[in-house]
Parts: sequence; C-alpha cells; structure tokens
Amino acid sequence: MLHSLGQHFKQGGWGMYLIVFWAVFVIAILVERSMYLFKASINKDAFLSNIQKCILAGDVGRAIKLCSSAQAPLARIVKAGLQKVNRPDAEVQASMDESALRELPKIEHRTAYLSLLSNLARLSGLLGTISGLIDAFGAVGGHGEGGPSIDPARKAELLAGGISEAMNCTAFGLIIAILGLVGFALLNGKTQALVDDINEATVQVLNLVVNNRSKINVGGAVQQG
Repeated sequence: MLHSLGQHFKQGGWGMYLIVFWAVFVIAILVERSMYLFKASINKDAFLSNIQKCILAGDVGRAIKLCSSAQAPLARIVKAGLQKVNRPDAEVQASMDESALRELPKIEHRTAYLSLLSNLARLSGLLGTISGLIDAFGAVGGHGEGGPSIDPARKAELLAGGISEAMNCTAFGLIIAILGLVGFALLNGKTQALVDDINEATVQVLNLVVNNRSKINVGGAVQQG
C-alpha cells in the first residue's frame, strides 16, 4: 500500500509537495486540538451536582478544592467565582467573566485555521491539475517535449503522464481537504459544546451563590482563595 501511495505521489508531480505542506499543518492542528479538547472536557452535570451539594452544605472551601482538582476550563472559571463568594454578586459574576475571557480563546484557538488550510489544499490540487492538463494538451498539440516531430508513442506517454499528474493532484488535494473539513466540523462542534457548558455552568453557580448566601461559610472561601 505504501509503495502504491508513493507511486501516486511521484506521478502527481510538483503539486503534491504543496499539498503535503498543507497536510502537515492540517494533521498537526487536528492532533493538538483533539488532545486539548479531550483534556478540557468534563462531565458538567456531575461536576455541578457536586458543587451544588457543597454550596447547599455551606462548604465553599470544599467546592473550590473540587474545582482545583478538575483541571478543566469550566472548573477554573467556576473556581474564580467561588473565590469571590465573600464579595457582592456583581463581583462574583465579574470574576467568572474575567476567567472566561482567558479560557475561551484557548478552547477556540487554531480550529478555524482548518477551514482555510482545507481550501488551500483543494486549490493546490486544482493548480497541480491545471499544470498536468497543460502538459497533457501540450503533448497532444506537439508543443511539449520534442516539438511537432515527436514520436506518436512518446506523445501518448506524455499525454498519459500529464493526465496522471492532473488526476493524482486532484485526488490528494481532495483527500486533505475532506480530512480538514471533517476535522473542522467535529472540533468546532466539540468547542461549541464546551462553550455552551461554560455559559450554562456559570449561570447555575451564580444562582446557587445568590440563593444560598445564608448557608455559605465565607471564611472557608477566603481561606481557599
């Protein structure tokens, strides 16, 4: 299989190197973003349930410890708000908003480049295709290697080579473009899910704090902060 892939790559001509250049970036972003988003994921419902139990019990210090152990963007944002629980509600909200402004760009980072790189790979394949077709039709018209006096057998060989270059560039360009666009759709969906979870969690935590201030051990929150 690798030998066959190598043959197709060689037949694709110079355009294949340009496609591989974009492919390296596509694959690198896919791997890096997948690893980051996997680590950033958290079971929101279970996490909020534990936070709710701590707040209802008045033990904000334990809730902050749970956030620290989670090591996820959502947990860090909630932690920022809980550390300000001894302050007015507006400051609790502002603290979570400030933390969200730091965390959200990290979640959304680089994913949008996949769409651009996919288009560049497809256009590079198209450029290689046009180059191959120019060589192919040049051979048919007698404008290629050997000029008008070229041997018919050689002309057929040049024609086949030009068409092969065009088709291989098209195929490889489309493969990378499809890989990038599918990866973009999946990562973008995961990113949006994380952002939605953060928005929902911050509202729920703020409501818990506002509605249960009488139960909260402010001293424990200050100590953990």
